[in-house]
Amino acid sequence: MSRFDGYFLRQLLVLFCFFALILVSVFWISRAVSLFDRLIGNGQSALVFLEFTALSLPTLVRTVMPMAAFGAAVYVTNRLTRESEMIVMLSAGVGPWRLARPVLTFGLIVAAMMLIVTLVLRPMSIERLDKRETEVSQDLAAQLLRDGRFMHPVDGVTFYIGSIDTDGTMHDVFLSDRRKPDRSTSYSAREAYLVWSDGAPNLVMLDGIALQSDHADNTLSTTWFRDTTYSIADMTGGGGDLRVNPRAFPTLALMTDIEGLSAQYGIPIGVLVEELHQRFSWALICVAVSFVGFSVLMVGGFSRFGLWPQVATAFVILLVLEGLRGVAAPMVERAPHLWPLLYVPSLMGFVIGVLCLRVGGRPLRRIFGGPARAVAQG
Repeated sequence: MSRFDGYFLRQLLVLFCFFALILVSVFWISRAVSLFDRLIGNGQSALVFLEFTALSLPTLVRTVMPMAAFGAAVYVTNRLTRESEMIVMLSAGVGPWRLARPVLTFGLIVAAMMLIVTLVLRPMSIERLDKRETEVSQDLAAQLLRDGRFMHPVDGVTFYIGSIDTDGTMHDVFLSDRRKPDRSTSYSAREAYLVWSDGAPNLVMLDGIALQSDHADNTLSTTWFRDTTYSIADMTGGGGDLRVNPRAFPTLALMTDIEGLSAQYGIPIGVLVEELHQRFSWALICVAVSFVGFSVLMVGGFSRFGLWPQVATAFVILLVLEGLRGVAAPMVERAPHLWPLLYVPSLMGFVIGVLCLRVGGRPLRRIFGGPARAVAQG
């Protein structure tokens, strides 16, 4: 690698780290605000909040890495051109293809980091995050058990416990549910227990009475029961069951036994195929957007005002590629055999980059039929 290649590559890596840090910080703050309100507001500790935000970082990093790579390629190329360093290299006989070598090397480095995130870190973090969300949900259910005071876990529900034994047995329980506009139900029981069934919290009440008021008919019905079950999952933010999340499946399992996973967990095979190939396509798109960001800026001559028209064009191309990726994903979920569509945006990026480098370093008048004289040949 020449000295200029090393200089170019270092500039790209430094700017990539800077843009990635800024973008991750922005997304992290947005995520942290909602997590803080949900966790700290429900009595969880600051350590739980920090754990949840840390487990969400791999997903955030995966999201911002292509944008950071594109931004670094565009910014460094524009700066080198504005400061005439790129023009000097072209005038010295170094063609656009030769100048693209450090950019492709940079793209491969970012792609390798992306593979570590998508193939290993992100599935592990999602699996751990799902487990911790289940545990927190169970903790929230337990926090409903406060004796000697009236509680309102959700609008329209009033809950009261006279006393709680050390083994968790509740005495003198009262529960009023007024969430349905046409009917309200009140329960009063001598004893009650918190029981987890199918991963969801349920309140099992013994030796009590249920009063149901029908507002339409203005009637009241009374039911004596020896035991009855009332689900409180919606009072704790959902059930406490561990959800089967295909994003948490290990990559090796998806590659070797995708049909077995589909049959075992009842997940459509298209969802698993899309998840597997997305993990690789995220890495490939990092190389493609870096290449596009550089090659589009190589079209056109030197200007003291920079290459802002080319920068805008490169940004539009980035949006188009991201839009195509968003369209391809649901198509693959419906038809798994269409998985190559996930790699089409990256392929289009490389094709656009190659076309741009074909005219890179040449005056724009040649493109529109002017004199056939190139500044430099690649």
